Amino acid sequence: MASKKAGGGGFDTVGAGAPPGSTTGVSRVVSLVPSITEALASVRREAVVGATDWCTHPHDLDDTLEARVRGTKNPDLQAIERLRPDVVIANREENRELDVRRLREAGIDVHVTVIESVPEAVETYEHLFDDVLGWERPAWLAEVRELWCGPLPLVTHRVAIPVWRDPWMVVGGPTFTGDLARRLGWANAYGDRSDRYPKVEPLEIERDAVDLVLLPDEPYVFTADDGPEAFPHTETRLVSGRLLTWYGPSLLDARTLSGQV
Repeated sequence: MASKKAGGGGFDTVGAGAPPGSTTGVSRVVSLVPSITEALASVRREAVVGATDWCTHPHDLDDTLEARVRGTKNPDLQAIERLRPDVVIANREENRELDVRRLREAGIDVHVTVIESVPEAVETYEHLFDDVLGWERPAWLAEVRELWCGPLPLVTHRVAIPVWRDPWMVVGGPTFTGDLARRLGWANAYGDRSDRYPKVEPLEIERDAVDLVLLPDEPYVFTADDGPEAFPHTETRLVSGRLLTWYGPSLLDARTLSGQV
């Protein structure tokens, strides 16, 4: 399998892929990316032997998982080694280059994904299932391509999407979440920032002619009592963080976000 450069910080997607001549594909996978864990489990759950503590879907993942390997930014490398994976799946944004390098130095095959748009997510999964894992593609993947990868709709709202507070941080660009929002008809007010998650105070957001602030429940858990009060002059909406930020089977339901605005 030819390598596919991801670029930046020493990350690349070099991986051995499915064993030559294999009819069943890779049989032991550790996923360090919550969205990808859910996607892989939808096809061959028994092959997903390790995942991070943040891999919360499917809800009954622990019934078949052999081990949790700590967090996305501080994985337990020794635990991963003990699992003897055929491949570890990582992501340039979610995971650290240092951990990827150390796993590779230990002789573990690591495939690093780069996902900054919905079409890129679809293409990444097609590559993962076809070339890296040697698995069949799930039915939901074709549905996601049909649902999301067409022409962009007209813009109906100019939005800000905070992902943290103290300090306040919003979705910048380029990001998967910003692209998904645009495909829902929402223009990200900070999509032209070079920083993917710039620090922007609520007063600045209210001065920037934003007509809607979307407050997801992850990674920061915004609630009715924690978030909306910071924007007294701008309309706010509490939304599902999973539907707004995850790339995988949840994309089938993410279209419902447009009905919440």
